[in-house]
Amino acid sequence: MTSKLWTLPEELARRGVSRRDFVTFCASVAAYFALPKEAGAEIAAAVQKSLKPSLVWLEFQDCAGNTESLLRASKPTVAEAILDAISLDYHETIMAAAGKRAEAALDKALQEQSGKLLVVIEGAIPTGAGGAYCTVGGRSALQIARDACDKAAGVIAVGTCAAFGGLPAAAPNPTQALGVAEAIPGIRNLVNLPACPANVENLTALLVYFLAYKRWPPLDAQRRPLFAYGKTIHDSCERRAHYDAGQYVEAWGDEGHRTGYCLYKMGCKGPVTHQNCPVVRWNEATNWPIGCGHPCIGCAEPGFWDTMTPFYRHLKGIPGFGIASDIDQIGAAAVGGVAVAFAGHGLVQIGIRSRKKGEEKAEKKGEEP
Repeated sequence: MTSKLWTLPEELARRGVSRRDFVTFCASVAAYFALPKEAGAEIAAAVQKSLKPSLVWLEFQDCAGNTESLLRASKPTVAEAILDAISLDYHETIMAAAGKRAEAALDKALQEQSGKLLVVIEGAIPTGAGGAYCTVGGRSALQIARDACDKAAGVIAVGTCAAFGGLPAAAPNPTQALGVAEAIPGIRNLVNLPACPANVENLTALLVYFLAYKRWPPLDAQRRPLFAYGKTIHDSCERRAHYDAGQYVEAWGDEGHRTGYCLYKMGCKGPVTHQNCPVVRWNEATNWPIGCGHPCIGCAEPGFWDTMTPFYRHLKGIPGFGIASDIDQIGAAAVGGVAVAFAGHGLVQIGIRSRKKGEEKAEKKGEEP
């Protein structure tokens, strides 16, 4: 018996998602990309008319963390329906088939959907020993990835391992692991979605954008979408005011930690990490690491296992602060700067009031002010 192929509107109705909810979801996606209000309706119309694309999800040197993130899509609630609107034709962790049947499904998708399918790669690609450190179905990860990327309309390197090599590529990198861009140079349709793991809300927004516009959104120099990686953690952090005021957590569990002071002294890498964690958050937008009192470890940046460690020691030379090696001096300077600013403002106001009084007296005497 053949199963019914649902259209997106039918799938939404079957799941109890109203058109209003769907349009609201599309409007939120438009807001993600800082698009005008009318773009939400355009996205909704384009997505509903789109043919159901094939998606192949490949896993190599990974921990399946991004797959776990994918399986927890929940907010917006329509996200799961959007993901179901894509034909997930191969994903070895969650597919029912195994062995030769699973590989046959992959081969079929690559052949029948060549030039039209989306390829998601999770995990680093080892290049040492001729690729022998990671093989699936008798083929190396490098061979599989090359074949799939050659046939893809778009490639998403999801998670830091796929984007930049991540933990497998950390020194001394015995397997010679690389991110997708380095392992397979010249991929023109590649987008990186780093983090450990990537937030499924960012993945959903990225897929909806592609379904609507048949291209990736604007990217930065690291091929990360600007809507999710255009600002640093520091820019939107809820503890930023404490950083500017020189108020830092000095020890785990101290009064500053309980109050919500800045975690920079405890090793927070927020000032040099680009991601929208403070805005999107995790677990249905319930919270995020810094909100829970843990410093950012910079997991969305290239080579973070080597450049951001030790995780609980603050970085020196943060951009904008040439004396960052002495965090106490920065704090004192920040507090002093605020005091000077207030004092200066007060002197200006006194001067203005004094001038006004002088002008009023001169007018009464009929003199020039």
